[in-house]
Amino acid sequence: MRVLITGAAGFIGQQLLADLSAEHPDWTLIAADIRALGKQWLKPNLETVTLDISQPAQVRACIATWRPQAIVHLASVVTPPAGMSEAKLHAIDVGGTRAVLDAALANGVGQLIVTSSGAAYGYYPENAEWIDEHDPLRGHAQFAYAKHKREVEQLLAQARRQQPRLKQLVLRPGTILGERVNNQITAMFKKRAVLGIRGSDSRFVFIWDQDVVGIIRQGLEQSAEGIYNLAGDGALSLREIALILGKPYRPLPAGLISTALRLLKPLGLTQYGPEQLDFLRYRPVLANRRLKEEFGYQPRYSSREAFIAFLAAQGVQAHG
Repeated sequence: MRVLITGAAGFIGQQLLADLSAEHPDWTLIAADIRALGKQWLKPNLETVTLDISQPAQVRACIATWRPQAIVHLASVVTPPAGMSEAKLHAIDVGGTRAVLDAALANGVGQLIVTSSGAAYGYYPENAEWIDEHDPLRGHAQFAYAKHKREVEQLLAQARRQQPRLKQLVLRPGTILGERVNNQITAMFKKRAVLGIRGSDSRFVFIWDQDVVGIIRQGLEQSAEGIYNLAGDGALSLREIALILGKPYRPLPAGLISTALRLLKPLGLTQYGPEQLDFLRYRPVLANRRLKEEFGYQPRYSSREAFIAFLAAQGVQAHG
């Protein structure tokens, strides 16, 4: 089988390459990314391709040349680099997915696996206590990542209606943790105190990176289709996270945080604006029942266990 992986040089992409090249040496893996892969990826069953996912002509040529049976579309921008425009972000996240989808349909690809995100549900007070895959996708106007993931899912839903012969496996991960994760969420846990918002639990669901890889591999092996939240069992509030870290938990009034962010961001003293309140207050808390019962995958770590494993990898002793 030939499997094309976009975003192959990324955090999950490299782990997926390592896993598939070991578990399926008979498969041909086409690792596509605008970033270079190191010499460690000179493997007999792996081909590397330079691909700018924001350029539809490059995407069409790549897929037409390699004619993969399956595509794993990982290419996306989680944390934009300084100076990246909204137009460029949209061209990568949404335009890139549209190009992959169109080329997959034009070249008879059998299966498309797309990593969407729990962020596609959005950050709203009306969010269900536990969000199911059938709950509405509302994105968020102030968060490009959430807004784009919703647009991506709209493209995919339209294709499912019009071109059902292409099997789609759409994955919506919660917060991904692993031994080498470093992002804006993990940065919150490295401060002297855990800051929260008064009156809000701010619950997080975590999924271990190797579970994400295992789910994608199982999806390829079984030629699976469907839509699944990716999360370990249970959730952790910021208060519980502070307890595990052995740090004080300091919930602040929402109005105070909003005013501070509104004043500090224009001065360049913080990268966050007042919209960050919604990001923390109204976390989408993902139910994983369908992942376990319908897809047939049991995450190795609960949300709590994943967080403790992450801390252990950082050399941090868990409390509580």
